Amino acid sequence: MKVAIAITGASGGIYARRLIEQLMTDEILLTMSPDGLDVLKFEEKIPGTIEKFDPAVLNPKSPVRYFHYKDYFAPIASGSNDYAGLVIVPCSMNTLGKIASGISDNLIVRAADTMLKERKTLILVTRETPYNLIHIENMATVTRAGAVVLPASPAFYHHPKTISDAVDFVVNKIIRLLGLPSILPDWGKRKKGSF
Repeated sequence: MKVAIAITGASGGIYARRLIEQLMTDEILLTMSPDGLDVLKFEEKIPGTIEKFDPAVLNPKSPVRYFHYKDYFAPIASGSNDYAGLVIVPCSMNTLGKIASGISDNLIVRAADTMLKERKTLILVTRETPYNLIHIENMATVTRAGAVVLPASPAFYHHPKTISDAVDFVVNKIIRLLGLPSILPDWGKRKKGSF
């Protein structure tokens, strides 16, 4: 299985980093916007430039291939790709708005458009609060088009003890939507007294 991940300019690069660490796939295609890299560098202390980004800094053991956000020759720019899905994590409201409007002016939104037209999995991990009406209407539009909007909203019934525990709740939701095995115990299969 091959999965694509795009990082855009919203807070929450930790979700992308942890997803890359946890995904058990044959290949991960990674792209990011310049703003996405800026936020990732600020929040996660990740080195690199948009022109020469080494994905090994996110996970040296992961099969990640990096593509520049303007590279329309990347596999996910075409409907004839063999990727199972695209996860935009975090998904900025700018990116959400472009997808909802059918704008394809970079690889990220072109790949999202491709996933929708090919009826493949598109997961948008939105990271904003509160939402305004435009955000909500854009979420409704992409949902009607076939995307899954998965706000980065961790739960607390599993009693997270660390930030990583809270992040893993959201990452587990992403992984399950991709049809991959859960990284957390399923509901009902937990020890008594836990969720």
